[in-house]
Amino acid sequence: MDSIKSYIEANQSRFFEELFGLLRIPSISSSSENKQDMYRAAEYWTKLLLAAGADKAEIFETAGNPVVYGEKIIDKNKPTVLVYGHMDVMPVDPIELWNTVPFEPVIKDGKIWGRGADDDKGQSFMHAKAFEYMVRNNMLTTNVKFLIEGEEEIGSPNLEAWCEQNKELLTADIVLVSDTSMIARDVPSITTGLRGLAYWQVEVTGPNKDLHSGLFGGAVANPINELCKLMANLVDENGHITIPGFYDDVMTVSDAERAKLAKAPFNEENYKNALGIKALKGEKGFSTTERTGIRPTLDLCGIWGGFTGEGAKTVIPSKAFAKVSVRLVPNQNWTKIAKMFEDYMQSIVPDYITVKVNTLHGGQGYVCPIDLPAYQAAEKAFLKVYGKEPVPFRSGGSIGVISVFENVLNTKSILMGFGLGSDAIHSPNENYPLEQFFNGIETLVWFYQYFGGAQV
Repeated sequence: MDSIKSYIEANQSRFFEELFGLLRIPSISSSSENKQDMYRAAEYWTKLLLAAGADKAEIFETAGNPVVYGEKIIDKNKPTVLVYGHMDVMPVDPIELWNTVPFEPVIKDGKIWGRGADDDKGQSFMHAKAFEYMVRNNMLTTNVKFLIEGEEEIGSPNLEAWCEQNKELLTADIVLVSDTSMIARDVPSITTGLRGLAYWQVEVTGPNKDLHSGLFGGAVANPINELCKLMANLVDENGHITIPGFYDDVMTVSDAERAKLAKAPFNEENYKNALGIKALKGEKGFSTTERTGIRPTLDLCGIWGGFTGEGAKTVIPSKAFAKVSVRLVPNQNWTKIAKMFEDYMQSIVPDYITVKVNTLHGGQGYVCPIDLPAYQAAEKAFLKVYGKEPVPFRSGGSIGVISVFENVLNTKSILMGFGLGSDAIHSPNENYPLEQFFNGIETLVWFYQYFGGAQV
């Protein structure tokens, strides 16, 4: 097995060339202008999987962007691993904050720089290379299936229906995912929980047209002012969300589990320094890691309206808008919360404005039992490569499709992420350390050996 290191070193240049070809495709799922790029990425993945040793790989249509499915079946009596990843990426705005060209990847300072370097092209690519190594060295211990989708960054709105239609094709014993992070480069961790998500756009309307602020100011409600009031009152001074009934289904985490979560290394000063802030803020009575892992939160993701160009324009705008998201914990149903938010907004809107709420997307939370054989195999694999047992960790992020796999396919997922908090996913200057990239390939190979019952 030490030869995996030699294999990576011998094929390093080819790995980078192949990965960079994928990273150069601007597969931004939220942009209709990049629709064709989604197909380019799907075709690229199909070729990658076939070259790595898949028996077949093909593109499937959905109501939105395509998905790629590939497989290699060595023995129907052996366990089957379904690898999930996504080929779509976030927009690159604000472009002026990038130090490199987002879709022209480069290697510098021991890292790969570019949009998708980590999330999730770089991490998904590790699976293709681990698979390639095992096929070429006749080391596969399980059947392997791949599902690479093109809509994760917009909430996977069409994947559930596709999974429903293809249940038999996707039959597996476990879903293996690398779309999460480790606590630190020297602190391996396995994500055992994900928060759910609900996301809305709020539109506030006042007068039927923009008005002169001198002639009408003081007589007509300003939609931006009113929107700010509405949004500010959604969270109180203790960090508690004020929507009635919002916490009714929140699962209470036991003191024993909170004590286990507290063992994960966390340095508050380093955390603040890395973010350039003087103090932390969140729900009263909970630690920072608890606030981002086991508690629900509400955030404004964008707000706009009126005149925002250079110079001055004295105007009361007709409309103002906000993007709002909540992160949900297990037991909270995102569709129930979505309706709850819409109803609450309508119940508090004053007569001098109107409010329209549009639910954009959402997904359920997820918890992984640590007694699963696949979890134990992942645990051994991390220990083998990093020399430390991984810490079970609940992430504040969301991967909506994970609950789809559980509810539609009746299959649990193991979240073996290798990203770091410094990788700037969703932000300018996204990057992925070469050390994590190489270690990830090696760790995934070991996972298959342990999960498939190889004598190692």
